[in-house]
Amino acid sequence: MDFLDAHAEALRGFDELVHRIGRDQWADPTPCTEWTVRDLLGHLVYEQLWAPDLLDGATVEQVGDRYDGEQLGDHPVRRWETASRAARQAFENTSRETVHVSFGEIPLEDYGWQMTGDLAVHGWDLAVAIGADYRVGDALAEDLLAELGPQVSGWQGGGIFAAPVETGPDATPSDRLVALLGRDPGLTRARL
Repeated sequence: MDFLDAHAEALRGFDELVHRIGRDQWADPTPCTEWTVRDLLGHLVYEQLWAPDLLDGATVEQVGDRYDGEQLGDHPVRRWETASRAARQAFENTSRETVHVSFGEIPLEDYGWQMTGDLAVHGWDLAVAIGADYRVGDALAEDLLAELGPQVSGWQGGGIFAAPVETGPDATPSDRLVALLGRDPGLTRARL
């Protein structure tokens, strides 16, 4: 699947989970030990807010601190909807071949796959946090493993992900993906 189709699937999955967050779950813990449910959504909103600028050719320096600080306000779901819709439209409409990110200029597809991976894996994080039944679809997980797998070792140790977790030979593609990115596929809300 190409990155636009993969991105659409990951975005849909995360969006469905956002709309399942209960009123009393915003302060609940997530598998990302430093973040509550609200913090996790704030991270994804932050990432989505950057996308239109970067996909329009702006550099990180040009965007500056425009999106720093608390972005969710009193209506976090609405803020997610607005930011994610704008990011998706930017991906669909960009004519750029490269994107400026914090570590330099990268191919558009690399940025797209990174954003897709962020949505998919944090979708799993959010599902665990709110007690929802969710896993990354097999085809999407396989594509993310192929696209992101070679890059993961460079991200570990930089605080982005924990060390990979071992899985058994019968692990699903979703379980292998979240394990590669430092999550225990057997984690449940009760164990947070």
